[in-house]
Amino acid sequence: MAQAEHVVHDPGAVPVRRRWAVRVVAVVAAPLALLPPNRLRALLTALSRRARPASASVAAAARRDVVLVTLSCAGPESCLRRSLAAALLCRASGTWPTWCVGVRRVPPFGAHAWIEVDGDPVGEGVAGDYFQRLITVPAGRAG
Repeated sequence: MAQAEHVVHDPGAVPVRRRWAVRVVAVVAAPLALLPPNRLRALLTALSRRARPASASVAAAARRDVVLVTLSCAGPESCLRRSLAAALLCRASGTWPTWCVGVRRVPPFGAHAWIEVDGDPVGEGVAGDYFQRLITVPAGRAG
C-alpha cells in the first residue's frame, strides 16, 4: 500500500496562471457537489466526452495543485469537491481521469470521491482495491 500524499496548502508553489485555473474549477466544483448523483454523473459524462484519458502524472498534478491552491478542497471532508475540481482541471487540458464515488471496503464505513488512472486512486495513498466503486465516469469516446 502506498504512503498517503501529504500536501501543505501553498498557493505560491503553483504558477500564477495555473492558480487562476485552479480557482475557477474550484468555484465551478462547489455547486456541482450539491447535485443529486444521477444528475452529477450525467453532467460529468457529458463533460468527459471526447477527452483523452489523463495520464497518472497529469491527474496527480491536477489533484496536487487543487489542494495547494484551495483550502476548500484540501480538507479530509472535501473529497467530492476536490475530485470534481481535479477532474475539471484535467478537462481544461483536454484529458479526463476516471472520476469515482464509492465506499471503503474495510471498516470503518465511509463514503469517498476520488480520481483514478488505470484503476489506481490518484494521491490517495491506497491500493486500487481499497474502495468499492459505486459511480465511475471514465474518459468519454467520440460520438
